Amino acid sequence: MSDTMLALTYDRVQDHWDSTIGLRMQRVPRPALDISHDFRDAGMALIRPILTGFCGSDRGIWHRRAFGAMISDSLDEEGSDVRIIGHELLGEVVEVGPEATRDFGLRPGDIVSAESHIVDDTCYQCRVGDKHVCATAQIIGISLDGCFAQLVKLPAKALWPTDLSRIRPEVAVLQEPFGNAVHACTKVNLRGQNVAIIGLGTIGLFAVAVARALGAHQIIGVEPVESNRRMALDLGADAVISPSQSTPQSYIHDAAITQEIHDLTEGVGVDVAIEMSGATAALNTAIAGARRGGNVILFGIRSGDAVIEHIDRVIVDGISLHSVVGRRIWETWHITRNLLESRSPDIQGSIFDTILKGGKDCVVPVSHFDKEHFGRLIDAHPKVILDWR
Repeated sequence: MSDTMLALTYDRVQDHWDSTIGLRMQRVPRPALDISHDFRDAGMALIRPILTGFCGSDRGIWHRRAFGAMISDSLDEEGSDVRIIGHELLGEVVEVGPEATRDFGLRPGDIVSAESHIVDDTCYQCRVGDKHVCATAQIIGISLDGCFAQLVKLPAKALWPTDLSRIRPEVAVLQEPFGNAVHACTKVNLRGQNVAIIGLGTIGLFAVAVARALGAHQIIGVEPVESNRRMALDLGADAVISPSQSTPQSYIHDAAITQEIHDLTEGVGVDVAIEMSGATAALNTAIAGARRGGNVILFGIRSGDAVIEHIDRVIVDGISLHSVVGRRIWETWHITRNLLESRSPDIQGSIFDTILKGGKDCVVPVSHFDKEHFGRLIDAHPKVILDWR
């Protein structure tokens, strides 16, 4: 067996962060388990990726808009210049350490997905049940080598057994990002509620399907891209609004959107507004669209400072702001699996047919990888999957 393998990487020597875009397909050292060299390998596993999903975070790396400092700092710590990207995984276990089998029952041939946040299990947050905000969490494909490769080495504790007789592979690979939407939609009870989802990218589209499955009364989407608006309606949104604001970089809320939200809710506003875009104006639009006593779920991320309009209204009107990051480990994963395995409603069928377009142009064999063509695909589709078979 060769000591190297193909991987999709960011190479900071060949591709300076400030002057390049894209990722590089190149040969890198193949990972191995060697307990005599590192005792921690006893609890590790080697996984051969079957399918890997290209995430919004990966798109941020591709376009050099996000995670540059985190990648650089982690490479400095490792004494390396190459980071294998990717954290959305469906793969087959090919080798396991003895503790991986003893503690988790993991064996070669098992099919798994993976939690992308590698937690320490010892910090205060982990010990009180908040592993998703672990103090020292590392992120696969950003601060650790990821799964865009012919082989990936991961802790057994981060792997999630997956039954492909219940979830088709093209959807099973999306359990990690789908879990983001599940976490956002389970932060408060959506049953019988009027819900606005602001930002219908991949996670926002997932949230439409999840909110519908969880019994939301009315789902109102907000999204500038026409194709995403159509997909949201197909996934169960009752209405989708196109933003009218000409300066989306401004912090000012979009008054036309909030007026339409109030018109659709008999002048009351939505019970729950879920902000998925990260734009400050969208955050203020979510707050302005929420009813008195309502809830605003914050999932979209934008670095730097933000201005909240009329903070007095948030307080006086009793509006609750909830931040959501990642997935609750492993609570969210159990809900995710149950939703995807269910046939009523058939969420996985809707994801495959609507978001993945039945696989057309959205599932790309790695053997056909071309940087320019792939760049066009990730800009054109909310979700693209790499096929490593």
